[in-house]
Amino acid sequence: MTRAPGRHRSRAATAAEAGRTAGEAPKDDVRALFGQSTAVFASLAGPAHLLETANSAFLTLTGGAEGARTGTPLGQLLPELADRGLVDSLDRVYRTGRPCTGRDVRVMLGKEAGAREAFFDFTYEPRLDAGGNVMGVRLIGAETTQVRQAQRLTAEHRALLEQIARQAPLAEVLEGMARVIEDLAPDEVLVSVLLADADGRHLRHGAAPSLPDFYNEAIDGITTGEGVGSCGTAAHRRQSVIVSDIATDPFWDDFRDLAERAGVAACWSTPILARDGSLLGTFAMYHRVPRAPQEADLALARVFADTAALAVERHQAEQARQVAEAREKAARDDLAFLLRASTALTSDLNATQTLQRLAESCSPALAPLCAVDVIEGGRVHRVATAAPTEYQQGLLATHIPVYDAADDAVARVLASGVSEVARRAPTGPGPWRDLGVTGYLCLPLMDRGSAFGTATLLSTGEHVLDGHTVALAEELARRAASAARNARQYTHRVTLARDLQAGLLMPELPDVPGADVATYYHPAGEGLDIGGDFYDIFPLPDGRWAFMLGDVCGRGANAATTTALVRHTARAVAPLLPGPEAVVRAVNRALCNRPDSHGSGFVTLVYGHLTPAADGLDIELIRAGHTLPLVLDTHHTVHTVEADGSLLGITPDTHLRPHRLHLGPRESLLLYTDGITEACDSDREQFGEERLADALTCAPHRPGAHDVIDALTRAVRTFTGDHEIDDDQAVLVLTATTR
Repeated sequence: MTRAPGRHRSRAATAAEAGRTAGEAPKDDVRALFGQSTAVFASLAGPAHLLETANSAFLTLTGGAEGARTGTPLGQLLPELADRGLVDSLDRVYRTGRPCTGRDVRVMLGKEAGAREAFFDFTYEPRLDAGGNVMGVRLIGAETTQVRQAQRLTAEHRALLEQIARQAPLAEVLEGMARVIEDLAPDEVLVSVLLADADGRHLRHGAAPSLPDFYNEAIDGITTGEGVGSCGTAAHRRQSVIVSDIATDPFWDDFRDLAERAGVAACWSTPILARDGSLLGTFAMYHRVPRAPQEADLALARVFADTAALAVERHQAEQARQVAEAREKAARDDLAFLLRASTALTSDLNATQTLQRLAESCSPALAPLCAVDVIEGGRVHRVATAAPTEYQQGLLATHIPVYDAADDAVARVLASGVSEVARRAPTGPGPWRDLGVTGYLCLPLMDRGSAFGTATLLSTGEHVLDGHTVALAEELARRAASAARNARQYTHRVTLARDLQAGLLMPELPDVPGADVATYYHPAGEGLDIGGDFYDIFPLPDGRWAFMLGDVCGRGANAATTTALVRHTARAVAPLLPGPEAVVRAVNRALCNRPDSHGSGFVTLVYGHLTPAADGLDIELIRAGHTLPLVLDTHHTVHTVEADGSLLGITPDTHLRPHRLHLGPRESLLLYTDGITEACDSDREQFGEERLADALTCAPHRPGAHDVIDALTRAVRTFTGDHEIDDDQAVLVLTATTR
């Protein structure tokens, strides 16, 4: 083999080759593939068609020199053509004097090893003497071999390009290309295509339909480098490498025995390069005997190397598109999973339920088993589990990690605040064998930099906790920790609000002589803020009793301080002042003098004193801007208590006018806040005062205080249905009893 630099053609050797595409072969390659057409001429004489004269191409066709052939009948010179009707055609022209033609006549040019198949179009014309008599035949032939080859090559090449365009599998395209070349080549050739790894350092089997399997398996994965066979070297050099005799070429030292077993003796390899010059693979043509390539062989290799480059680039582009789509779909799936899980985690504000939903979101989506543990009272408590079967869930639920055990994953993660993952069962005691655990991921649940719990995902069987699962689980744990923290804060806030509200209301009602007392309080919403509705009843030193029901403008801490101010002021001054009017004026002064930080909202109030009497209750009350009190008499008739009075906390001087009334036995005085009358149904219609009066008349005959409240609250609930109330509701009922 000659390895002179000039024998190794580079793809970038010329500007024309640099701009080449697989769809169009350069003119030089076309010329090299199809060569020059051959034209033959012979002048024949007499009925025996004796050769008189001929051009050199015809003499080559007949295989001899002109002197040795002149005077010989054409049938002897070309016996194979005589068998195909050549002599008959010459006879017909000689006999009739009319020319004729023969199309695609097959002829073997040359002899033995140098012979090649060729096709001709022949024209037979009569030769006439001066008198117009036929004296012989003139034979003219034009070779059509190149046209036939061009048509076939073009058709096969177009078929390959159509396969590439419709994104046929790469293996199918490459194997089809290899078979086309093997069929088109004039001599036996075995084609191989190797594909480069992404790093360009190794070549992998692409297609080699005629090479033995053991050979393809042996060279699959060979490295690219100088002297690594024809293909490894061509890939390394980015140039064609021609080895005409494998038996003597040093490039094949490591593969010579393999080539001998495969029965190959020559190998011409052309690199397959992308448009940017990067390596895609190699295109190799093997021969059974030592052989150097002709220009047509090299041209064929270049044309189909470009075709292979197009196929590989289209395949890589399609793979990249599929990978991008798969990644996009995976990202969408991950986002959808997190959105669904987040929605479930925040569906209610119960910390335990939130952590149970965390476990259910993890199993089986991320792992077969999941357990959630939290620290409470200095100990670890398992608060949630999820598993495919009740038996597995029971085993998980009964296992409690040891908080301070050095060999327990939960204890380590609680101490470090760092996730821990392993492809084995956790260390320390546990039902790992019974559950078939093969790996675990323990995640911290963090709150302000400290772990308050863990979520442990457990693998079983063939399931593996890969990096994607770990990242997804960590994000889910972060969201769950935030949701659990919010739920716990909400629970604490509700508890605080309710405890404070309970402190502002009476823990239990006192026994009032001659009176049946009942109250009702229902906060708006979920009880997160302290309401402004309040009531109170307490004894006075002279046997009278004070009662009140009011509504503070606003909610929250300011409402709480104002409520406390009203109640405590009234309780403090009531024993010292002569009547309700003086007490309410004292409350108003206290409200007007309160610090700005304690709020500035107004207050509506009904405050009164009741005195037990032999025939019922004597009542004196003040209405300060509040809803009008109602009286339910023994005839089940509702009367409005008309008492004038202004809001409290607005100005030091407020208009107040006492009102006195008497409740006979089984008659009731009803005090209520506007949360009752302004309660709305789904159409935003208010309950109103008329429905309130109707509800009282529906109470049982001669009702007690609790009967009145039951009738009222039942009517309100029926009216509002599932619609959430917008304002607090408070009711105080005083019913006179017989003594």
